[in-house]
Amino acid sequence: MRIREYRAAGGIVVDDAHRVLLIERWVTRNYVTHHEVRLPKGHVEEGETDLQAALRETCEETGYCGLRVLADLGDTITEWTNDFEHVRRTEHYYLLALTDPVRGEPHFTSPDAEEALFRPLWVADFDEAEARLTFPSERMFAARARAIAWALGATEPEGKPAPDV
Repeated sequence: MRIREYRAAGGIVVDDAHRVLLIERWVTRNYVTHHEVRLPKGHVEEGETDLQAALRETCEETGYCGLRVLADLGDTITEWTNDFEHVRRTEHYYLLALTDPVRGEPHFTSPDAEEALFRPLWVADFDEAEARLTFPSERMFAARARAIAWALGATEPEGKPAPDV
């Protein structure tokens, strides 16, 4: 079986109200329709750093481009096998603050691209983000982002104890 490896980078965006930006879509695979809630991310292009890719992909997929980096959340390796290949993807995320609430148009290679099915979804906080995300690796990054944002003072603890890191 063929093995394909690549890097992807994305962002976990928070706004001034401490909301978290996710993306959602309905996608059909193997004749079954699934609802997915994800973090914006995509391929790191040749000559691009992970941070450059994270900012570009977040802007392209959500339309929110006014972003400031709060923290590097690190990376993890996600693997899966489909009918054609085994895929090994290194995912790198950054905690980002929204600096411009004006949403532009998302950018896609074509209107039929799978990414074009995504719609921005603002959720109330990191707890809701972690609960709604479809994939375990993305839930892990939401938990990591919550702990770092709390430590940085980017979100209000609202009497909650400090989260475990």
